[in-house]
Amino acid sequence: MDERQLRILRELGELGSVSAVAQALHVTPSAISQQLRLLQRSVPVPLTERAGRRVVLTEAGQSLARAAIEVETALARARHTVADFAQRPDGDVSLAAFHSAGSAFFPLLLRGLAGPGRPRLALADEDVAQDRFPALTRDHDLVLAHRLDHSPPWPRTVTAGTLLREPLDVALPTGHPLAAKAVLLPQDVADQPWITVHDGFPLMSTIEAIGSVANRRLDIVHRINEFAVAAEAVAAGGGLALMPRWTARPHPDLVLRPLGAVHARRHIDVLHRPERTARQAVRTVLAELHRAAAQIQGQDSDASQPDAGAAADPSAR
Repeated sequence: MDERQLRILRELGELGSVSAVAQALHVTPSAISQQLRLLQRSVPVPLTERAGRRVVLTEAGQSLARAAIEVETALARARHTVADFAQRPDGDVSLAAFHSAGSAFFPLLLRGLAGPGRPRLALADEDVAQDRFPALTRDHDLVLAHRLDHSPPWPRTVTAGTLLREPLDVALPTGHPLAAKAVLLPQDVADQPWITVHDGFPLMSTIEAIGSVANRRLDIVHRINEFAVAAEAVAAGGGLALMPRWTARPHPDLVLRPLGAVHARRHIDVLHRPERTARQAVRTVLAELHRAAAQIQGQDSDASQPDAGAAADPSAR
């Protein structure tokens, strides 16, 4: 038996005829009769009987009809409970982000969502390869993920929106000879030692593109995923590195220079399963993420101008 069949039985007890039930529920009498037959198959005693030309409830049918009222009441209460949960503005929202995105976004979210009646955040850092970000949406309401412009799109099992399209610059020590140049080309940096991320992380394809344009294999001496740690290694003379322009924390002993002739930019996307945004609290955090992204990009004085690296790269147009 299901909810619809029980409701039909209840209505039959109150209205007294199949035709009256059909009219009340805006269906045909034959559809009502079919549902009553299906319900009868699941019950070992007769629920209806003939009374002249009408079909009426037996004593067992009347008992089940009364129980149907309790079922509908419980289901209505459950629906209201779910609706109240979905519309709560102060619900719990879990958010995972890779390290540099967490460093940039988490403080802005915590400040922007502080106070009573606001969502309660549960933040987590997740440093994973690009293809593992969608799986994180099983355990988190929202996931901040990164990919390069030419990377494959996220799978259709998740909803994705772009927060930032962030240029990737070359990080050098302040006293490095190349720091005097306004824009660096692959030929300028190809003979330098490099600090890169581990295989499987998006920046590696940009590193490979630099070597391809310069027609040589780059000398990769260190593998460091965390930009703050990589920045310290660059400042100490360990090599050059790619750094995101807006989300990496500034370092007093480093300079960033745009990279020309290759498309050096990453997307910071927010992923979630479609049903997550049925909750008001999740929608509130999602809106705050977009406000934070605008603030992060706005902190850069050149945010409204095309980056030099993209301007030098014909494929970026």
